[in-house]
Amino acid sequence: MGETEGGKLYLVPTPIGNLGDMTIRAIEVLNGVDLILAEDTRTTGKLLKHFEIATPQKSYHIHNEHKVVDAVTADLSLGKSIALVSDAGTPGISDPGFLLVRKVLEEGLPVEALPGATAFVPALLKSGFPTDRFCFEGFLPHKKGRKTRIEEIALEKRTIVLYESPHRIIKLLAQLQDQLDAERKVSVSRELTKLHEETVTGTLNEVYETLNARDVIKGEIVVVIEGRK
Repeated sequence: MGETEGGKLYLVPTPIGNLGDMTIRAIEVLNGVDLILAEDTRTTGKLLKHFEIATPQKSYHIHNEHKVVDAVTADLSLGKSIALVSDAGTPGISDPGFLLVRKVLEEGLPVEALPGATAFVPALLKSGFPTDRFCFEGFLPHKKGRKTRIEEIALEKRTIVLYESPHRIIKLLAQLQDQLDAERKVSVSRELTKLHEETVTGTLNEVYETLNARDVIKGEIVVVIEGRK
């Protein structure tokens, strides 16, 4: 088992679907720390049970992070080792984590980030679009500021990566059609690393028509947009 250091925060990626993507190092760290901060303790509990990890958990999510940050930093100052995980993927990437990392660093305490699963990388690679320069936009605002962000995306020359929920993907593609050249290519990946993984790539019109013809779209989605030529 790997050793963890007291007074250090560990950022630990977890699988986005396939449990085989859990790294040996991630298992060692989660086994070795004093406490695991989990976005949803029920979801993380299943992961811990699968890998026979008995470390105690505490909730850390978008609704309580402002209240929990100071207490966690205090625990680190007392020499506890703490790991932060999200429900899936890398904590801090469109998931809670930024506020805690910033606070811990401000207090002069160490942070260690483990490499591992994150959804946008396989989606970007599978798109076939240029990967030498790209920008990650995460989730767009639902209402205020959404139109402005899409207008900015229309002018972006680099490959663009977005996250979207299944019930808003058709609306997003329609909005992109309004602002972007209809021949601009887009790649939509869903259920990455899972049994029903799928990637649909083509022009905006083609991908919109393919997905809009479906009664139900399931799974978290990564949208990769070709840069403006």
